[in-house]
Amino acid sequence: MLLCVVLSGCACDITNYIQTYSVPVGMQSDELSRSMLYLSLTVVGVPGNIAVIWAFLLALYQENRLLPADAMVLHLACANLLVVGVRCLIETLASFRLADVFGDTGCKAVIFVYRTSRSLSIWLTFVLSAYQCLSIAPPGSRWASFRALAARYLGVIFLCVWVINTCMSSAAVLFSLGSRNDSSLMNHGINVQFCYVRFPSKLSKEANGAAQVGRDVVPIALMTLASLIILVFLYRHSRQVKGLRSGSGSGGGGGGAEQRAAKAVVALVTLYVVLYGVDNGLWVYTLTVRKTMGSSLISDLRIFFSSLYAALSPLVIIASNRKVNGRLRCVVQEKRIQDKATNLSTT
Repeated sequence: MLLCVVLSGCACDITNYIQTYSVPVGMQSDELSRSMLYLSLTVVGVPGNIAVIWAFLLALYQENRLLPADAMVLHLACANLLVVGVRCLIETLASFRLADVFGDTGCKAVIFVYRTSRSLSIWLTFVLSAYQCLSIAPPGSRWASFRALAARYLGVIFLCVWVINTCMSSAAVLFSLGSRNDSSLMNHGINVQFCYVRFPSKLSKEANGAAQVGRDVVPIALMTLASLIILVFLYRHSRQVKGLRSGSGSGGGGGGAEQRAAKAVVALVTLYVVLYGVDNGLWVYTLTVRKTMGSSLISDLRIFFSSLYAALSPLVIIASNRKVNGRLRCVVQEKRIQDKATNLSTT
């Protein structure tokens, strides 16, 4: 409901634009469809992630602190905003001929920032799921002490994640080029519509591809394991609660906040595994089938599925995180009160 208020304004602006400005001359139907898909991701992802970031910054201002899990979600929202803003928004502007930043330098910058923020989103989701898995450990246990250690050195964890993923995205700076009519680009290259990533040899292309797959598969496997542990815990806890209720006839309450957070993390991980699983499958297909280099279709599908997580995850966060939901409700209510006061003062 809250996000719909934000999205409705964006949708109206986009509708006005489409009605005012015609589709660029020469745009084919497949290019128009591609542009509209990126536009839809931009419309949902940019305001959604901004709303999540704003809610946590407001909480930080009011409470002077953020819980470690909240800091992770805030960092995740920032990474997702970069994914949607840098890739989908710029692709949309370029598709509708509103901006052209895809020269050699622009391609290097866009692909580097996109790949870095995309991988940051992956690893931050893993860090969040691992921390939430530790959060359900019983107090005084060894796992609980690991959780306290992770919370204490959270800044170091963020720094390590940034350094690792920035270094592994350096190939984008070295090998990205602007789109041009050059058949030699098809040799050991990847077509990403407005840009090419041309590797010097087949070995370097396959090595870079394998490194990227490994960078994604490792956190996917670990976060899936963490989510399974959380699900087993939630299942056992629900059975214990049912047993207490049937035995004593009282409502046994139970760690509501932590369980809600755990369920939200499981939802994020499930969404992530499905969408990024498709993304990585398409990436492996791109590396192994040479004819895909002549078209940007597979790369477009990869970018769409990976950006879809960045666009949809704020919806899950807003729906499941009470702190975010509560702050956004307060902002909406204050805005309505101010509007009513303004209307009364002018009448």
